[in-house]
Amino acid sequence: MSDPPLLRGVDAITIPVPDLDQGLRFYRDQLGHTLLWRHDDIGQAGLSMPESDTEMVLSTALDYAPNWLVTSVPEAMRSVVAAGGRVVLEATPIPVGTVAVVEDPFGNALTMVDLSAGRYATDATGDVTGVDPPARSD
Repeated sequence: MSDPPLLRGVDAITIPVPDLDQGLRFYRDQLGHTLLWRHDDIGQAGLSMPESDTEMVLSTALDYAPNWLVTSVPEAMRSVVAAGGRVVLEATPIPVGTVAVVEDPFGNALTMVDLSAGRYATDATGDVTGVDPPARSD
């Protein structure tokens, strides 16, 4: 039996903006996307897309990129390297888990994210208040 596919889905699409308030005025107020969370300390805000679990993440510091959901970033990195890819950015902790950037043999950068620490907890206005741990699968 073969292993399950490495890339489980698109967790988010990162969209660079010069300022979160400007980005929210456009994507939330003008285009109608609902704010899921806002984390000013890291310069990001997550917006929903009504027909998808994929979030739009407005960012003041990151480039435009899909963020691929994987079960474990360290394991996914090893798999990509074993298959002929290379590591561009080593595994780095983020509030909700781990992120890394790898490159396939064709030069395509793949930003991989695991949500091993959970998902953002927010208050009624969408401001991040912490991280809810992942649900147990017992």
